[in-house]
Amino acid sequence: MASMRDIKRRKASIQSTSQITKAMKLVSTVKLQHAKGRAEETKPYFDKMYETVSGMLAKSQNIDHPLLVERKKDGPKKKGVILISSNRGLAGGYNSNIVKLVTQGDFPVDDTIVFPIGRKGLEAVQRYGYTCRGDYSEVMNNPLFGDAVSIGKSVVTAMESGEIDEVYLAYTVFKNTVTHIPTLIKMLPFTEEDIREMSQQGKEDENSEGKAGARALMNYEPDETEALGYIIPMYMNSLIFGALVEAVASENGARMQAMDSATSNAEEMIDKLGLQYNRARQSAITQELTEIVAGASAIE
Repeated sequence: MASMRDIKRRKASIQSTSQITKAMKLVSTVKLQHAKGRAEETKPYFDKMYETVSGMLAKSQNIDHPLLVERKKDGPKKKGVILISSNRGLAGGYNSNIVKLVTQGDFPVDDTIVFPIGRKGLEAVQRYGYTCRGDYSEVMNNPLFGDAVSIGKSVVTAMESGEIDEVYLAYTVFKNTVTHIPTLIKMLPFTEEDIREMSQQGKEDENSEGKAGARALMNYEPDETEALGYIIPMYMNSLIFGALVEAVASENGARMQAMDSATSNAEEMIDKLGLQYNRARQSAITQELTEIVAGASAIE
């Protein structure tokens, strides 16, 4: 059995750790309230933008735009992944879950370029040998739409130059305070199969809403290429910004949960150490009484 001094020292150490985790939980709770409100305000626009572009493509025919058309029908495709993680740890499995979407998904190391947003994700994919383009870690401190525009320009430039053929976005969806879902979506290009699915989904949505009638094809003014040249970058920037906002809320929610669990575990350990200390103290007192009684008996 450990000595009373060792138990007391360990108990004091855990109590100090418990105070730190409590403070971190409070900080994360305050940050979560702000991030949650921002995510809830941004999500409708985020969803509507994706729905609108999907609907446009579903109602269009023979689209010929460099950012929308598949470049390779066969063979390996160069993939670009915008990976959104956090700059700090102590958030449970938040960062590892989002990194697994890339490292355990269909993203070969030699054919993938990662655009990392968040230091933890950057460090993780570099350990696996992935090529990283840029470091946007500072964006996670306070995401702004201008940051999403800058990242979107880098990705579009890489796609237009032929460095990548497909663009994916890996982020964590904020559902509620305790539920955060690692998500991977394909941003560009839209294959013919994707467009057919969008068209079918649009019909199902209209039927569910009780709408009927002919579906007119999409007309572009002044022309298709110029119109999509404005719309597609805005679509990408909007999705990236929405993902950034949701990721910040998810990060703070995950850290709040992790710190709450750590505090509860520390309190349980403190209780167990208290029992061990009392038993050790009782044993020491019993030993002393036994020695005193034995000494008095010897004198008699």
